[in-house]
Amino acid sequence: MDPCRSLSISILSPASRTSAASIMKIGPSLLDAIARLSILAMLCFLRAGSQELRRGFEAAPRVSVAAFQPLLTDPTGNFSLSFLRVNSTRLALAVVHVPSSHPVWVADQARTAGWSDRSTRLSFNGSIVVSDPSSGVFWSTGTDGDRVVLLNSSNLQVQKQSDGDGGTPVVVWQSFDFPADTLVENQNFTAAMSLTSSNGLYSMRMGSDFFALYAKFDGASDQMYWEHKALEAKAQVVDGAGPVYARVDPDGFIAMYQNSSVPVDVEAFNSFQKQIDSFLMLRLESDGNLKGYYWTGSTWAMNYKAISGFCELPSPCGLYSLCSADSTCSCLDNRTEARPGSCSAPGSGDFCGGGGSGSGGSSVLRRNGVELPFKELMGHVSVSSLDDCERACESNCSCWGAVYSNATQFCYTIDYPIQTLLEVSDQTKIGYFKVKPARARKGKGYEAGFGVGVLVWVLIGIAVAGGFGLMGYRVWRRRRGLKGHLADENGLAAGLYKDLGSASFRSIELSSR
Repeated sequence: MDPCRSLSISILSPASRTSAASIMKIGPSLLDAIARLSILAMLCFLRAGSQELRRGFEAAPRVSVAAFQPLLTDPTGNFSLSFLRVNSTRLALAVVHVPSSHPVWVADQARTAGWSDRSTRLSFNGSIVVSDPSSGVFWSTGTDGDRVVLLNSSNLQVQKQSDGDGGTPVVVWQSFDFPADTLVENQNFTAAMSLTSSNGLYSMRMGSDFFALYAKFDGASDQMYWEHKALEAKAQVVDGAGPVYARVDPDGFIAMYQNSSVPVDVEAFNSFQKQIDSFLMLRLESDGNLKGYYWTGSTWAMNYKAISGFCELPSPCGLYSLCSADSTCSCLDNRTEARPGSCSAPGSGDFCGGGGSGSGGSSVLRRNGVELPFKELMGHVSVSSLDDCERACESNCSCWGAVYSNATQFCYTIDYPIQTLLEVSDQTKIGYFKVKPARARKGKGYEAGFGVGVLVWVLIGIAVAGGFGLMGYRVWRRRRGLKGHLADENGLAAGLYKDLGSASFRSIELSSR
């Protein structure tokens, strides 16, 4: 029987009417059943909802929505095109996996709109547009289509009706061509696409016979920090035979193909050949790792991890830091508190301070027993000595540091802010690092100036307090003299001096303390 029909029968059944006392008696088991019914009810509601957007459609976010607001559903009700709340007050257009409320696609991760029913609008008039009157268009498909549909694969499509009645619609745009940080099962990943982590620091891209992960350590250039090449065990990559692409297979692996159903490479997940009937996805995380997940029916279970070790991540401890074999973090200078992200700030600009050679006023930090975490993916030169390696970096305005090995005489220069390095026992592996001058408000000069300023104000405060103290003492002496001469038989001063204990006088006394 259809589960939605079963749900409606159970709701209408007299047996479903349960008293509050029964709920308290049955306890968590009944509450768990209610939660499951709630999820099923949402799925059934979405299945009965809109499965197509036509020209002229418009929607605004509802203030009462806490997580996501469905606008369009797939035929199964498992996915919905929705307004997704971001940080409580912001809005993203996303395809959401309904049972988990997790987005598998986001229109633009770098830019969000405000969650406001008075300004933000989604409209479709041939193109899907998210906009508001003050900021203009946040995002658009830039198409000329007739309808919007969401397939049960989670693929959002803008379609145009072909000529003639009953013709097959033409897909003019689809979300599968523009992934965000997630690749879902049966979605082709080509060289024209990229996955980008939610923080914008890391990306995944296809190469000629590999896929790899890259980091934007300086906000511009890309540094490869992980690579998976095709093993070509069952088929060979043929030059000129077409591009290689990747796809997550529902059987539990990510494979690379080239114009054939036979893969040139298979990277197995933990669920490979375990007959798990569940939805799979691959996501690039904000720490730079690539992880695979499957939906268990109640949670996302991880079944693949590209980078297994903490210290092998692109920068697990932050700038100018070390990662040791026991996965603990420390700082290159051994002075700053060993906490991720606390070791140093990168500064800005080049190291020549105007164009000449040299370090441009920066200091130099040297450290033995260090190694680059992904040196095999970095370029290097052979030099005869450590001095030659240091000079090669010192004279280069864009060089942030260098790591030299006495054993191989390889010199690795680093053209981005120094990230996390590996701590090794081999003391012949030596690092040379430039350190930008700290900003005045955070540096020693600022601290010294601040200390002098505080001292000056303390001295001024003492002088002012002394002046008020002398004045208060004189007033006290005058009061004592007048009290001795003008007091009546009850000991109270005559005339106006009866009020010397009033609030106005106490203020003078307090100021002298």
